[in-house]
Amino acid sequence: MNWRCISLLFPAFFSCAIYTFAQSDIAALSSVPPSQESTIDLVHLGDLIDVDVVGSFEFDWRGTLTPEGFLDGLDRADEPIFGLCRSENDLSRDITKAYAKFLRDPQVIVRILDRSSRAVVFLDGAVRSPQRLQIRRPVRLNEVLIISGGITENASGEVTIFRPKNLSCEQPPTPNGDYVNASRKDGPQMISIRIRDLLSGVKEANPQVLSGDIVTIVEALPIYVMGGVNAPRQVSARTRTTLSRAVAAAGGVSKKGLEDSVTIYRREAGGTISIQADLRKIGDQQAEDPVLQAYDIVEVSQKGSEKRKFPPILDTGGFQTSKLANLPLRIID
Repeated sequence: MNWRCISLLFPAFFSCAIYTFAQSDIAALSSVPPSQESTIDLVHLGDLIDVDVVGSFEFDWRGTLTPEGFLDGLDRADEPIFGLCRSENDLSRDITKAYAKFLRDPQVIVRILDRSSRAVVFLDGAVRSPQRLQIRRPVRLNEVLIISGGITENASGEVTIFRPKNLSCEQPPTPNGDYVNASRKDGPQMISIRIRDLLSGVKEANPQVLSGDIVTIVEALPIYVMGGVNAPRQVSARTRTTLSRAVAAAGGVSKKGLEDSVTIYRREAGGTISIQADLRKIGDQQAEDPVLQAYDIVEVSQKGSEKRKFPPILDTGGFQTSKLANLPLRIID
């Protein structure tokens, strides 16, 4: 049984004939080494922890961690007990040692009762279904992308993962210069991954996604095509995006469009310059096909309309700080 063509997930980069994954290939990419798989079972910020002293209700405790990572309110111990990114057995040993000072042979059982308040993963950018993910089992980047429905044609070919401090319990960083793993002690980390490497099976390009990660499918910088075209739109600026290619991506010149009257508005030296072009001459190889730059505005003149005197002003919407918080939530368990 084969998975659907990977080009459905990455339409802007690869073809079906080359990148078709078998189910076993996906499973292999998604496999998590035991050392990393255990991190999901460690104590995270937001977890509800239960301490049961067998045969003694007086010393039982239930609560969470302080922002600094200590058991909040466990006042029976002489010293605060650090719990962040530690296992239930580790905490049981420390509490047993602390209680042994005034209890005879205490038997302490520590359990994580609720993991639902852990930091969520934010998935945003050039992806079909931006969302928040609550992770309750080990999950890797490729699975997250499949869950999201794949990336859009606006993707630049790069994925970034911002990993805040203390929200996950990853293993110590590896000495790999391209893919830097975060740890609780090292503070925030930024991981940059090439989608091409992910699809090629590079192990480091398919990291485990952890609680609190902000996964962004980086969007290519825009080029705007407007005026006398069939489908005015934003086109992604990639290597050598020419004028004729951008106009073709916008559905080609419309019936009212004037092929011989095209203007490229380009930001330069703090202002805007205008570049005139003729698509007919370009098609007849009588003129060079100009290479566009990010944020260029291409306007194809239309019959019966006066030529614009000033550069157009586009409303790109801006960034909304509440956008990530309002994404739909999905639980992966």
